Amino acid sequence: MSEVRAALPDISTVKPDLVVPALVDGKPGAGRRVKEVLPQYEGTGVYHVLYLPKDWRPGQRYPVVVEYAGNGPYRNRNRDISSGRVEGSRMGYGIAGGDSYIWLCLPYLNGRGTANVRRWWGSKPEYDARPTVSYCLEAVKHICAQFGGDRERLVLCGFSRGAIACNFIGLYDDRVAGLWRAFIPYSHYDGARQWEYPGSDRASALQRLRRLGSRPQFVCSEGSQFKETAQYLIESGVKGNFTFRGTGFRNHSDAWLLRPSKTRSELRNWLAEVLK
Repeated sequence: MSEVRAALPDISTVKPDLVVPALVDGKPGAGRRVKEVLPQYEGTGVYHVLYLPKDWRPGQRYPVVVEYAGNGPYRNRNRDISSGRVEGSRMGYGIAGGDSYIWLCLPYLNGRGTANVRRWWGSKPEYDARPTVSYCLEAVKHICAQFGGDRERLVLCGFSRGAIACNFIGLYDDRVAGLWRAFIPYSHYDGARQWEYPGSDRASALQRLRRLGSRPQFVCSEGSQFKETAQYLIESGVKGNFTFRGTGFRNHSDAWLLRPSKTRSELRNWLAEVLK
């Protein structure tokens, strides 16, 4: 752990002002967070989690925060945890605060597209992301058609593995890359480091990054890790619309967004401006 990160406060020193709603059975509805299965995936182990805002009404349109989770199971010395499951995600709720935004937590699928996976995407050794990308496309179409998601205001966010997925999955090909209005990768970034799965090298990441264009990204991290991403992007030669921030906490945890902070306020203001 760097000295800079160690000197930052732990999230436990700030009282949460948000609590992620409990996962309940039944159909989606205003203020309800439910597990849902797309019709074409009935009978498999694949599912996502959907939250409709407290002010949701049929027939109206809402921006959608789409989220990818970190790897799991994970625990560190600061008691930060990640289950690796869609139901463990917290970013989108912290960003939106429970109102005005639909929050959709998407899974990573195994290589056969028959189950959610907790580490990376696909199955070893190929780590084929195509089933995950296909599910993303179908789920977004479903949410927009059934619950009023606004296709012009889709925002992709993710923590750790999910931060990498913002580009690796979200910019995987032209079909999925065209969905998004903006991106919020928190802690890590596609191409900044090489990982165990194929396609994590910089040359491959650059091909994905070129699909970003001028769309904005709010790149944030614990400590000063975002500076590594900023340096990578300078070296990539890609001219984009990037905002860089530290969370102000030492933790590798998306639970920082359930607490008031300067960076959360800046993120919310940034998002409101982006979606105007």
